[in-house]
Amino acid sequence: MTELHETAARPERAFLVGVRDGEIRAPEAESLLRELAGLASTLGIEVVGNALVGLRIRTAATMLGSGKVEEIIAAAKSEGADSIIFDKTLSPVQQRNWETMSGLSVYDRAELIIDIFASRARSREASLQVELARLRYSLPRLAHSYGDLHRQRGGRYGTKGSGEQKIELDRRQISKRIADIEDELDVVRKSRATQRKRRERLSLKRAAIVGYTNAGKSSILNAIASTGDVLAEDKLFATLDPTTRRLDTGSGSVLVTDTVGFVRNLPHGLVEAFKATLEEAADADLLVHVVDAADPEANIQYETTLSVLAEIGADTSRSLLVYNKVDKLADRGALESVGAGHGGALFVSAATGEGMPDLIAAIEAALTSGEAEMTLRVLSSDYAIVPLLYREASVISEDHDGEATVLRCRVPERLISRVERFRA
Repeated sequence: MTELHETAARPERAFLVGVRDGEIRAPEAESLLRELAGLASTLGIEVVGNALVGLRIRTAATMLGSGKVEEIIAAAKSEGADSIIFDKTLSPVQQRNWETMSGLSVYDRAELIIDIFASRARSREASLQVELARLRYSLPRLAHSYGDLHRQRGGRYGTKGSGEQKIELDRRQISKRIADIEDELDVVRKSRATQRKRRERLSLKRAAIVGYTNAGKSSILNAIASTGDVLAEDKLFATLDPTTRRLDTGSGSVLVTDTVGFVRNLPHGLVEAFKATLEEAADADLLVHVVDAADPEANIQYETTLSVLAEIGADTSRSLLVYNKVDKLADRGALESVGAGHGGALFVSAATGEGMPDLIAAIEAALTSGEAEMTLRVLSSDYAIVPLLYREASVISEDHDGEATVLRCRVPERLISRVERFRA
């Protein structure tokens, strides 16, 4: 009888290592370790074990003491792990030493997140941004990628061996590629700026949906814009490319953009690489800050999002706080007190539609606050005011009565005195 063998490739098995030190206490370290497991699962990695270790003195070679290093390697091998993933950032030297001593693949949270972004990239822009982050991450690690070659000297005294020549060649190639990508992304950034100017000429206000990864931002955009065509998955970083949809309200249309989600300890290289995308949030008239109400780490995720928004220079003074997924809560009492502390948060469920009309009304109110709706009759001799209104106000309709242009518009407070004499 022919014996059958399993040919399907099994998933990578990883042993996770969390670190608590003077900066990160035990509760937060445990939370980060749980999140690291979620990040690993997003890539299809099977978590076979984990360890949370205390760090009193950081060593340059391995970060941890030799006894703890041996203990972790033994634990990882006993669980049949293929890799060890650290929640703390490893230096190139530390990563190389761990791999040499364990014989396993070793990487850290930053590399794991970059790999997730790479698996999610669909557009040319997202792929370029991820590649840029990966190259910036790998450049300082080149010197440790050719262990054997690095020790080959050969040739005359004072000449460089093949390993050093290979490293320098690759370093130049990577540096050139980084420069090329930065040039391409600069073109993208200018294109986005042109698109924003075009939207401004249309007098459309802009809202950006921001928040922690997997908070339900894409689902909310689908619910309020009634399109249903924005990718919304129960996965981390399902959205990398900003998606903009038109939201029609009683006082006019609003452009609403779904943005990439944030996460704790997001590699700075990714923040830099995704600046072209994150500018959509930085330049919005209103931020719709979405928080997963059912996540026990909701408050930490809220603070993380604020931190990243501050890093990209976004104005958080004009924002709506929205707690999503309230349908998953058994008791909403605690959330209501939290919402009151944030100046009146909204509680919604994109899955069931609960609270969506209130959210749309809140977006409309926030974007029109301080504006006065007016009907203006402008004679041809004063027509220069019309382009100004299209630039600075929100024009709802335009008609002509034979002698004048009649505009119905929402005028910001700073312009009211200038257009008062045209009031019909």
